[in-house]
Amino acid sequence: MTTLREFEEALREQGLTSALSVLETLRERDKAKRSIRPARRITGKKMTPDIARRILELHEQTKMTQQEIAFRIGVNQGRVNEVIKRGKWLTEDPAAPEAVARDKAKERMRRQRDEVQAPRRRASKKEGPAQLMFGDF
Repeated sequence: MTTLREFEEALREQGLTSALSVLETLRERDKAKRSIRPARRITGKKMTPDIARRILELHEQTKMTQQEIAFRIGVNQGRVNEVIKRGKWLTEDPAAPEAVARDKAKERMRRQRDEVQAPRRRASKKEGPAQLMFGDF
């Protein structure tokens, strides 16, 4: 695959100054449009049956890719794939495998958070006879 720099060098070698000026105009236009934009998605939305149905609607009615659907809705592309390919998240059944897995993960995270916040207690040493050292004599 040819890079833009190689293409530009080829234009210079051929003496195609008009093409080089067009390329420079496009480069300046693109540079003017550049900005620091916020990330596409800070955190994903919680999957609900409504979001799953919206994913299926977009998939059936448009020719959008899974990535495009994920970006538009604000979820992970993997979640879009789960809905389209396996029909996940279409019900609010708390016994559904994805709901059980989500609840287990939340419980694990809560336990880890509680362990970090709780001060760790050291086992108390039993008081016994004092140990003598060489410098004590």
